[in-house]
Amino acid sequence: MDFTVDELISVCIARQVVDGEVLAQGINTPLVMAGFILAKLTHAPNVSFSSAIGQGLCQDWAQLGVGRVEDLWLGKAQIHFGFIAGVIDLLPCYELKEFFRPAQVDAVGNFNNVAFGSDYFRPRMRLPGTGGIPDVTTFSDKIYLYVPRHSRVTFVQELDYVSGLGHVPHRKRGSGVKYLVSDLGQFDWVNGRMRLTSLHPGVTLEQMQKKTGFELEIIPNLGETPLPSAEEIRLLREEIDPLGVRKLETLGGGARKDLLREILARENAL
Repeated sequence: MDFTVDELISVCIARQVVDGEVLAQGINTPLVMAGFILAKLTHAPNVSFSSAIGQGLCQDWAQLGVGRVEDLWLGKAQIHFGFIAGVIDLLPCYELKEFFRPAQVDAVGNFNNVAFGSDYFRPRMRLPGTGGIPDVTTFSDKIYLYVPRHSRVTFVQELDYVSGLGHVPHRKRGSGVKYLVSDLGQFDWVNGRMRLTSLHPGVTLEQMQKKTGFELEIIPNLGETPLPSAEEIRLLREEIDPLGVRKLETLGGGARKDLLREILARENAL
């Protein structure tokens, strides 16, 4: 069955989910949420969702949206808690699995969501910010990453700033990043350094290395990422995300604006 790269990324994310886990949903990460819901509808029916939107804990799910996205978290939550209570009580007790989208990531899994440029007060670009990333990545064993557009801008030899802690010496808690999926392939950090574990269909090793700003370690017997099944694609397109919200993360510029307007119009949210 034909599939798009956004669908492949969401499928790869779904396959990292283990039944019974509590999954942390960040803000504006539809590729991740599509993958989480796909996991719940396939092999992990007993997962729960903890959301930064509304600070709620849910076992139910709803279709992805933009103008109506709060309906899932505010309308279906079993409990609502304040941000501080969530960070202090929920995160340490339930060992939440979370996927972060780094603006920069280095070979050992440190990542940056602060800014581009050496002058903090006058950066080339101010990024969305760290949120709770500096706190979570110092103790969590379930840190996962995703990059919708793989390039040397993101995969760098040296970060401009460190907001997420990777595989560094003398860690007292946490084990560093476990996994990353991009639009080109999948990676792990088994040896404390980013290692290529599969190439997506049609991607060559030469293309991968050319778009990565440091030398990659490569798993023996490197193979191709397993293809999505027809049922996984059907669920994404018909049940989970018929509006195509997940595609917003893979687009830029005018194409992203056009899709956003289309989604809002179909939601009757303009």
